[in-house]
Amino acid sequence: MKTLKKQVALLVLTFLSFPSHRILASQEEKQQDSAAPSPLSYGVDVSFPIHNAKVSTNYPWLPHNVHADTHPTPSEYKNMPIQPLGNVQERYDEFIKGCHEYYPRFAKSCDITESDRIAMSLRQPASMQNYTQVGFQKIKTPPAVWKLISEFWEANKDKQNWSPENWGKGNTYTNHWAAPTYMVDVGNGGLRGGGYRLKNAIWDAARSTLQEWTGEELTQCSLYGIRVYTGGSILATHVDRLPLVTSAIVNVAQDVQEPWPLEVYSHDGKAYNVTMEPGDMVLYESHSVLHGRPFPMKGNYYANIFIHFEPTGHSLRHNAKFEGGVDVDEKYRESVSRGQGGHENFHDGLPSYIKVGSDEEIRWRRSHPSPQKAYTGQTEAHSAAAVGDLESLIKIIEKKKDMVHKKDVNGWTPIHEAARGGHVEVVRTLVERGADVNQVTGLTGEGGQSVLHLAIEHHGEDHPLVDYLMSLGAMSVGPEL
Repeated sequence: MKTLKKQVALLVLTFLSFPSHRILASQEEKQQDSAAPSPLSYGVDVSFPIHNAKVSTNYPWLPHNVHADTHPTPSEYKNMPIQPLGNVQERYDEFIKGCHEYYPRFAKSCDITESDRIAMSLRQPASMQNYTQVGFQKIKTPPAVWKLISEFWEANKDKQNWSPENWGKGNTYTNHWAAPTYMVDVGNGGLRGGGYRLKNAIWDAARSTLQEWTGEELTQCSLYGIRVYTGGSILATHVDRLPLVTSAIVNVAQDVQEPWPLEVYSHDGKAYNVTMEPGDMVLYESHSVLHGRPFPMKGNYYANIFIHFEPTGHSLRHNAKFEGGVDVDEKYRESVSRGQGGHENFHDGLPSYIKVGSDEEIRWRRSHPSPQKAYTGQTEAHSAAAVGDLESLIKIIEKKKDMVHKKDVNGWTPIHEAARGGHVEVVRTLVERGADVNQVTGLTGEGGQSVLHLAIEHHGEDHPLVDYLMSLGAMSVGPEL
C-alpha cells in the first residue's frame, strides 16, 4: 500500500508540471496531439465546488496519502477526493470575495446563488433521463449553421456593438465583477443581419444535428449569444435550468494566450477538458452534464453562442412511422395551450426527460399542476392581458386594483402574460398602474423569467415591446447558462 501511494503521489506531481487546465484532454485531442498527457480523470469538487461548498484540500503530499500505513486518514479528509490541482480553494475564496465586495448590499445573494447552484448540481442530474451514452461530443459546426453565425459575427464584431451583459445582483455564474461579459445578440434587429429571422434560421439549421445525436424530436427552447467573455473570466460549473436539455456551444471567435477549456462531467462522473477553436461545436446534455470553465481565461476575449432545445417526448423513429410532415413547434405550442407543458406522454404532462418518481418530478408538479385537477390561479386580468384585450383589462383593474399584482400558481402576473403575447399597450397600461417591469415568474425564486426576457424570447429584440421595456431600464432575467 505504501508503494502504491507513493506512485500515485509521484504521478500527480508529475502532471502538476503542466498548466492546470491542460491536465485532461478529450479523446479527440489525444488523437490530434500525441504529446498531450493521458487523461487524468477526477470527479467533482476538485476544480470548483460542485457537490459541496468547498473544493477538496486533500493534497497528494499530505502524510495520510504518502504514508497510509503509518498515518490514518483524518476524519476531515475521509471521502474527500485527492486534490491534484493545488490550492484551488484559495482561488474560489477570491471568487466569492469579489462578489461580496462588488455587491456589498447584496452579499447574501452571492451565497444564495452558490447554494442554489450546488443544490441543482446534486439534485437535477440524478432526476434526468439521458439520451446519449457519454453526454457530450465535440464536432465541427455544420456548414449551414456556421455560415449564419460567422457572417453575423464578421458584420458586427467591432467593440461598439458589444453590449454589457446584465447579470442579476449577486449572480455568481460568472465573475462578471472582475471580467465583464458582453453580448453581440443575433436577435438584435439593430445589428447588421440580426433579428428574430436569423435566430430562427440558426435554430432550424442546428436542429437536425442535435436530433440525430440524441435520436429525439426537438423543439427550439432558447438561443443565447453571442456572449463575449473577457480576460480572467470564470464560468462556474453548473447544469442548465429546465427546459434547457439538449444543447450546443459554438465557438465563434477567440483571442487567447492559451486554450480556455470547457470542463464537462460525462455520465460516468469523470471530468474532461474540451478545448475549442472557432468553428468547433460541442453537443451536450446540458440538463444533466455538469459544465463550466473554472480556470481563468488568459487572453483578450472568447466568443460563444449557445443553442438550446427541449425534447418533445417523441423519438425520431416514432415520428418517421407515425408523424411525418408534422410541424414540431406548432404541435408543441398546442400541447402547451392544453396545459401539458408540451409533452404528450403517459404521465399527465410530465416532460419525458424527468424521471418518474424523482425529486425533480415532485418539484415540477408543484409548479405545473394538472389543469384538470388543480386550480391554476389565473384571473380575468391574466386572461385579458394574454389576448391583448385592453378595454376589458382596464375595466377589471379599475374595479379591483390589486389584480395588477395577482400571481397564478406559477408566479405569473398579468404583465408576464402581456409580454408573452407582445401587447405593448397592455404592458404600458399595467406599468402605469403599478406593475413591476422586473417582476420574475415563479414562486420559489428559482429559474424564473422577467418581463423583458419573455418579450425577447417570444418576439425578438427588434420588437416594439422590447424597445419600450428597455427604455424603462428593465432587466432581462432568465434561465442561467
